[in-house]
Amino acid sequence: MKLTNYSDYALRILIYLGLKREKLSTITEISDCYRISRNHVVKIVHHLGQLGYLDTMRGKHGGIRLARAPEMINIGEVIRHTESTMDIVECFSEQNTCVICDSCVLRSIIAEALAAFMTVLDGYTLADLMVPKHQLKKQLKVIEMFSNLAD
Repeated sequence: MKLTNYSDYALRILIYLGLKREKLSTITEISDCYRISRNHVVKIVHHLGQLGYLDTMRGKHGGIRLARAPEMINIGEVIRHTESTMDIVECFSEQNTCVICDSCVLRSIIAEALAAFMTVLDGYTLADLMVPKHQLKKQLKVIEMFSNLAD
């Protein structure tokens, strides 16, 4: 199973905002931090806002932040919302043209594996991804802004 960059970037954005707590961040800040396209970040932030994961404030003093506590953001749920399809093999899609689909055992094995994959992701929240807070803050250069805050 391979997740799209879209889902990967969505999780990275959520981690960054989780580390910032209630403080506002900007699209440019996140884009620069991860060295990913600003346009990608704009699209993903907009989508995460529509899904209720982020609060977005427009204007000169605007920005973005988490709309929920990290403990309330389930990783499996985020993946289901950010992956356009979970059709990891052709026979899972509506455009299936595989001639052995009706008797194929591999299809059920892959479906079982996908279910197990999602079950594991369902067992984690954004808070779990942020466990190495000090190291993440340092790597993302967030630590300087929060050196006076206790974790």
